[in-house]
Amino acid sequence: MSAQYAAKAAAPGGGDIKRQIAQYTGERISSLIDKIPDNFFQGVTQLRLRADKPFCVTHGVTDFFIDGGGRPVRDAREGAAVRQCDIARIMELVSSYSMYAFEDELKNGYKTIQGGHRVGVTGYAVTENGAVKTIKNISGINFRITHEIKGCADGVMPYITKDGRLRHTLLISPPGCGKTTLLRDIIRQASDGFGGAGGQAVAVADERGEIAGCFQGVPQNDVGVNTDVLDGCPKASGMLMLLRGMSPRIIAADEIGRREDIDAIEDIINAGITLICTAHGGSLEDLRKRAALKGLLDKGVFERFVVIGGLGRITGIYDGQGKNLPGAANASS
Repeated sequence: MSAQYAAKAAAPGGGDIKRQIAQYTGERISSLIDKIPDNFFQGVTQLRLRADKPFCVTHGVTDFFIDGGGRPVRDAREGAAVRQCDIARIMELVSSYSMYAFEDELKNGYKTIQGGHRVGVTGYAVTENGAVKTIKNISGINFRITHEIKGCADGVMPYITKDGRLRHTLLISPPGCGKTTLLRDIIRQASDGFGGAGGQAVAVADERGEIAGCFQGVPQNDVGVNTDVLDGCPKASGMLMLLRGMSPRIIAADEIGRREDIDAIEDIINAGITLICTAHGGSLEDLRKRAALKGLLDKGVFERFVVIGGLGRITGIYDGQGKNLPGAANASS
């Protein structure tokens, strides 16, 4: 899934994404974005704007700076400087001119905008009783561009399904290697139907908004026609709410690992619902070093483990006992 994965990630038109981002960046920054060559912009994953620093973008895994003519350069000294007034203008647009109403979202450090892209912010964290209440004096903004890759799960589906039924599956990878992208496509295929099997009701506990990329409650990413999404709710509470309220056949969640997540998962399994999740790690052995996850693995809850390394490269698919399935390397797409 590595080279072809990167090619598929670049498939959406750079111009379309530019327009989605530019409506939130103000006149000066949007003019710079408009000048960035479309074929380069297609591979951009992040746009970083820091007050009094050069405009930086991440292309694949490499950082570039954008000069006054929209050219990507490697020398920071050639990059166009971002001003504090640019940051202020972006915050006006992202918050729809209501920073007070935006405060509740700011405590999470980000907001999802139209198109499913995420706007992360840094500044001064205001705390109350040990918890972040909001962020003020914002000086850094990061636009994380969502890359929907339909079909990236094609090679994986035969290994994690049986007779048209999705098996309990855990996707494992270090951060930034594509596990959420793969999870999203598995959800879409399970919801729409795959391999001649009809679609099934899927419920997604999207705590961080990265799977469906909801904007004003509506998924911006394609997660299938038979999928319900609970956005912004803590995973453990969200999974149980979906179990009780939406009668799903499948429940999906990203980045499990807390004790409360494990307790909720056990309730879901006991209710006969199929579970598809992700977790941070480089291998099954990494997960066994985490007490909460080790207990879940020892109980044999998951029937399949998919380990991802590098950018979308499948390094192994294992059964519930941790045995490598033959031919799993061919699952990369």
